[in-house]
Amino acid sequence: MTLAVVAEPAPLKTNADGVVRVGNTRVTLDTVIAVFKQGTTAEEIVYRYPSLRLADVYATIGFYLNHQQEVETYLQQRQQQAQEIRKMNEARFDPQGLRDRLLARKAEKSA
Repeated sequence: MTLAVVAEPAPLKTNADGVVRVGNTRVTLDTVIAVFKQGTTAEEIVYRYPSLRLADVYATIGFYLNHQQEVETYLQQRQQQAQEIRKMNEARFDPQGLRDRLLARKAEKSA
């Protein structure tokens, strides 16, 4: 009997917004790679994110190690997008103004 060895593709799926998720979960590639870089093992990642399968985490880490430059570029783009969205939201909804309104509302209720 001969064992057929077939390479499986990485369990990564890009959604309509361009966010890469692991397997059939909501856990992003960003999340898995961030905790991996902090020294978290694949087993610990699955413990933290139980919707992930251990094999998918190992495959994702392997994909990252084999395609580090591309993944790092993707992660940098995601970080830039997050900063731009944060700036837009802060411009639309002044966080200090919101805090002041909430404190004023709290003061009114206690008075």
